[in-house]
Parts: sequence; structure tokens; C-alpha cells
Amino acid sequence: METVKELTTTLVHNIEKVIIGKRRAVQLAVLGLICEGHVLIEDVPGVGKTMLARSLARSLNCSFSRIQCTPDMLPSDITGVEIFDQSSGEFRFLPGPILNQIILADEINRATPKTQSALLEAMQERQVTVSGETHLIPRPFMVLATQNPIEYEGTFPLPEAQLDRFMIKVNIGYPGITEEMAVIANQQFVHPIESIEPVTSPEKIIEVQEQVKEVIIAESIKKYIVEITRETRAADSVYLGASPRGSLALARASQGWAAMYGRKFVIPDDVKLLAESTLGHRVILSSSARLQELRTGDLVREILRNVPVPGGDFQGG
Repeated sequence: METVKELTTTLVHNIEKVIIGKRRAVQLAVLGLICEGHVLIEDVPGVGKTMLARSLARSLNCSFSRIQCTPDMLPSDITGVEIFDQSSGEFRFLPGPILNQIILADEINRATPKTQSALLEAMQERQVTVSGETHLIPRPFMVLATQNPIEYEGTFPLPEAQLDRFMIKVNIGYPGITEEMAVIANQQFVHPIESIEPVTSPEKIIEVQEQVKEVIIAESIKKYIVEITRETRAADSVYLGASPRGSLALARASQGWAAMYGRKFVIPDDVKLLAESTLGHRVILSSSARLQELRTGDLVREILRNVPVPGGDFQGG
């Protein structure tokens, strides 16, 4: 797994030229990439959500498109449309921005539910269907979506089916004093994102994605993951728990995290570290729990305290 460790370390360091003091957020974004997952970046305005997505995209040397979501956007603005070519007398497909490798869906919750649904097929099946014809999306494919959690006017909350397709949810948070001072200094003359250069290739990313799948998950670890996910469905404070896709996301993310640190096997600490980021956004709390201001992160942490941690040998598979 040294190849995975080397590539992800290089990517993280490259992105940190722009995103200062937020290593965990950067690592989670890179983790989503090597696990063939999609990442939802949610936080207040001005903390670097869009910059994180753009910095990752510029580091990859992949085809990139930015979708600025607005209420008047149509599904065809994302997937593409067929037009009649008078010169040839035939219909011709004009591909939309989703048919690129790295997609930034900025302020995704400003798009209407009908437009948001245009992303569902692409995110799950890596293809889009227009006028009955299927168009495959090139690998590696990743959607990085941003949204502000405090703006409600003119927004449309993401439906459960959409949230479930994001492997990881990232919260960046405000920087510390030293980091914020460094941000000011770095942008005095030119934005540091202008200096970001690609540090890898699509072929290398695909190779790493395949290596991540080879990381060993012992049976006891699989059972641990499933027990955590099942507890999100059984809790009294939950209206809707995490789906089996949540278990898959936590398992794959744990494989990726282990590989990022050069390990060929998953340990319980990997699972515990990533449970909130992979399961929290899939859980819908009951109305009474929301009235008590309970958060999904609190619920996941409580589950982790109660579910027994497995022991033994984790290298045998």
C-alpha cells in the first residue's frame, strides 16, 4: 500500500497550500477520491468549501466542470441535451457538465429537487441517460458538492436518496488564529490556488482505487461495521437509520484510510474514526430528538461507546 500512501500524502500536501490547518477535511476529500465515492462539503460561508473542491480538482489533471446550482437550472443543464443538426439532418448529443471526471456542484441545495435528481443516476451508476441513450462517464469520477447549513430561503434540502449517495460528509470549521493569519498572508498578492499544479494522473488514480479494494477487512471488523449501522436504525431518537449503503461506505472508507497510512488491513480505530463522517448524514432524527437539539454526530458517538470493539487478529481476513 506504499503507492496509495505516497499518492495521498502528495495530494494532501498539495491541497494544503490553499486549505491551511484543516488536514482532516483535506484527508477526507482525498479519501473519497481513492474510494470511488462522492463528498458533500457542508459548512458556513467563507471557510473554504469551494476552494477545497477546486484545489483537489486542480491537483488531479482530470477533466473538471463546475455546476453553479440555481433554482432555475434544468436537469438538461447537467446531463446534456440532444439537438437537431441541420447540416447532417440528424440529432446530435451535446454533453452536459456531468460527463467529466471531477464535478463541483456548488451550493447543490439551491437546485430544485427535479434538477438534483438528474445527479442520482450519474452518482450511482456512472452514466446518464438522455432521450433513451446511455452515455458513460469517464473514470475516475467524483462529485464534490457544497452547501451552507444556515441558509434556508431559496434552498431545497437534499432528499434522502441524494444524501445516501454521498460516501462522506465533510465539515471544515473555522480556522484557528494562527491559521487565519496565514490565510491573510498567503492571499496578500495572489490566491495560492493559482500556484496549484497537477501531481498525479487519471491512470494513477484508477490504479490506487483498485489497490484500496485489496485491503483486508476481517470478519470481526465487518460484523462491527454492520452492528454500528444497525444501531442507527434501532435508536429511539431515529426516524430513519443508515441504509446498507452506509455499511458499504463505512467499510470502503475504512479500507481507504488504512491504505492511506500504508496498512494492508483495517483496524477498529479506522471504523471509529470514520463512522460519523460516513453515517451521520444518512440518519434522520425523529421530531422529538430535533426538539431536544440532538445531533446525528452525538448519536453516532453514543453508538460507538456502546457497541463492543472487536479484538484479535485483523490481518487474516
